[in-house]
Amino acid sequence: MAIQIKTLEQLKVMRRAGLVVAEIHQAIRAAIKPGMTTSALDAVAAACIKRNGATPNFLNYHGFPATICVSVNEEIVHGIPGDRLINDGDLVSIDCGAIIDGWHGDAAFSVGVGNVDAQDQKLMDVCEESMWRGIAAGKLGARLTDISAAIENYIDSQGKYGILQEYGGHGIGTEMHQEPHVLNFGKGGNGPELIVGMALAIEPMITRGTHKTKVLGDDWTVVSQDKSRGAHFEHSFALLPDGKPFVLTAADGGRAKLASLGIEISSLLS
Repeated sequence: MAIQIKTLEQLKVMRRAGLVVAEIHQAIRAAIKPGMTTSALDAVAAACIKRNGATPNFLNYHGFPATICVSVNEEIVHGIPGDRLINDGDLVSIDCGAIIDGWHGDAAFSVGVGNVDAQDQKLMDVCEESMWRGIAAGKLGARLTDISAAIENYIDSQGKYGILQEYGGHGIGTEMHQEPHVLNFGKGGNGPELIVGMALAIEPMITRGTHKTKVLGDDWTVVSQDKSRGAHFEHSFALLPDGKPFVLTAADGGRAKLASLGIEISSLLS
C-alpha cells in the first residue's frame, strides 16, 4: 500500500484532531490519582472528545471496547479500561486518538502515579526522549530507518532496556494506522525517503527487562513476558511544505523540545 501524502489543508485538519488528543492528555494528567479506576480515565477522554465534536478512533477499532488504551505496570500497550484500581507507585500508559472530519490524531504517554520509583521514572524519561530523538531525525530527505536508528541508539546509550520488536510507529492520515511501519530499532539509511506531506506517528515502547511480550486472554493487552514494567510514548508529526516538521499532537507543535535538539518547527500550522 502506498504512503499517503497530505496537502497543507489536510494537515490543518489533522492538527485540529491532534489538538483534541493533546487536550485529552492534559485532562488525564490532571485527573489521574491513586484509587481511580482505569475506566474513570476512559470517561475523562470520552467527555473531552465529545466536547470537541470529535470521534474516538480507538472505540470499536477491530472490536476494541473503549475510547482509550490504559496499560498499567507490566502492561505495555493496548490495555482495556475497566474496574482495575490505580495504586500509588503505578506506572500508567495512556494511548488515545481522535478523528476530525475523517482525519486522525494519535498520541500516547506514560506517567507515574504518586510516589514513583526512580528507575521507573528513568524508564519513562528514556522512552520519551527517544521519541523526540526519532522525530528530530525525521528530516526532509532522510530515510525512514534514520528515525528507527535514532530511537534505538538513544535508548541503548542510557542503559539496558527491552525495545519491543512486534510493535512500532506508523503512518497516519485518513486511517489511524497506515504505511509505513516505523520500527523503533535498526540501521539507518534504509526505507523510503521522507518527503513533504508525510505524517508519521513515532511511538517507542520499552521495558526495564526483556523485549519479549505476550498478549493476554482478552486478545488485546500486551504484557512483558518477564513482568518488567514498561513505558510508551507517541506523537504524530508531519513534514510541511516549507520542509520543516510540525508535531500535530503536541500543544506547542513540538517547538520547545525540538528547539533543544536544534530543530526549527514549521510556522505553517501555528
